[in-house]
Amino acid sequence: MNTKRLETSRLFHRFGFGPRPGEYSQALKDGVDATRIRLTTAPATQTTISPIALPEITDLGKRPEPNTPEVVPFAIAMRTQEQQMGLWWLDMMALSDHGLTERMTWFWHGHWATSIQKLNYPLPMFNQNKTLRAQSLGNFNTMVKAMLNDGALQLWLDGQDSTAKAPNENLGRELMELFVLGVNRYTEDDVKAISRALTGYQVVRSTGLVSINQGRRDANPVTLLGTTASFTGDSLSDFLVARDDCATFIAERLWYRFISSTEPMPATFSAKSAFATRDISAAIKAMAADPSMQDLKYALVKSPVEWFISACRALELTPSKLQTPTQLASYLDKLGQVPFNPPNVGGWPAGEAWLSSATAQYRLAFAAWLIKQSNLDFLNQIPRDSRVLKSADWLGVPEWSARTQSALRTALDDPTQFTLLALCSPEYIVSA
Repeated sequence: MNTKRLETSRLFHRFGFGPRPGEYSQALKDGVDATRIRLTTAPATQTTISPIALPEITDLGKRPEPNTPEVVPFAIAMRTQEQQMGLWWLDMMALSDHGLTERMTWFWHGHWATSIQKLNYPLPMFNQNKTLRAQSLGNFNTMVKAMLNDGALQLWLDGQDSTAKAPNENLGRELMELFVLGVNRYTEDDVKAISRALTGYQVVRSTGLVSINQGRRDANPVTLLGTTASFTGDSLSDFLVARDDCATFIAERLWYRFISSTEPMPATFSAKSAFATRDISAAIKAMAADPSMQDLKYALVKSPVEWFISACRALELTPSKLQTPTQLASYLDKLGQVPFNPPNVGGWPAGEAWLSSATAQYRLAFAAWLIKQSNLDFLNQIPRDSRVLKSADWLGVPEWSARTQSALRTALDDPTQFTLLALCSPEYIVSA
């Protein structure tokens, strides 16, 4: 396989959500180095191909008492705001002129996995999304401090129920295991200690506003990972993020989501050393230039949202303008991935978990539904005789297998069927 095409394809599909028509061909002319720099350097201001209005996500207040007249309008407002928030983010992914910021916001959403299903209010989730976007390529310590003061995360992990008299261990355990240090890098005594240090948080459920009630807080010194101190949220973040285990863990998570979910991270993976100052952007740039980006064995299966957004970009579709939002939500739900609704605190699965005979059928139906709503302008401009090879450039695929080429040739005179075969091909479902 042509290494230049492979690396360019991975840059588009792993550090963004796939190319728009014509972008991959232009990138091949520009060269890998120039493309890498462009795709991994986020602009100061995020722009989109067409304007995207912010959704109106408001404080819906206290949930009405059962069997009162206010219940129905409250439920309608809740459902409407949740739907608008989801469509807005999908639009941001699909229409962004530079995909890295949205791709990293998506990565961190899976890392700090928080679901609206438990919160039952859109505003805290919307505020968390804005926090993740603002911090997505900044300093990891700053992000951890912001997330400890994030109402959605606190509610998701029962932080608001943790008091000096009854410390709740959920937030402290997950902070170490899933967010900052990783599995087996702490003890149960450390869980008890950090849980005491994280007492006193209170959250307004409808807004996510966080405060600390000193009367519910345990301010006594604790011994955490061998160090005895009276920690605040900020000093706790400083302490945990400074540990070498943090650099190893974040490098492991980047490897797992951007390079390979099946092969172990090598000790030489450059993102870890680049993360020495906890600069997320530096780690991303190093990862994009790592030799693993040229190695064929590091293939990644696209998650359903990644596949859907890359298809929207190729087909020049806007998610919020698709025929019915409920149908879109249904397809994503059947494939197992809906933004703002990860399955658990560990986030979504990866790799072959997304490949099954059932999801293959759902993906075919989903793709057919999308294709009907695209005029397929770009594909129709490609001459029939070169359509098979040039369609790989259209979709940012390094190369079609002989089997896929054979299938595509059977549909040369049927652009709809041709596109369906391409979008559901192994080469498109998997980032080679």
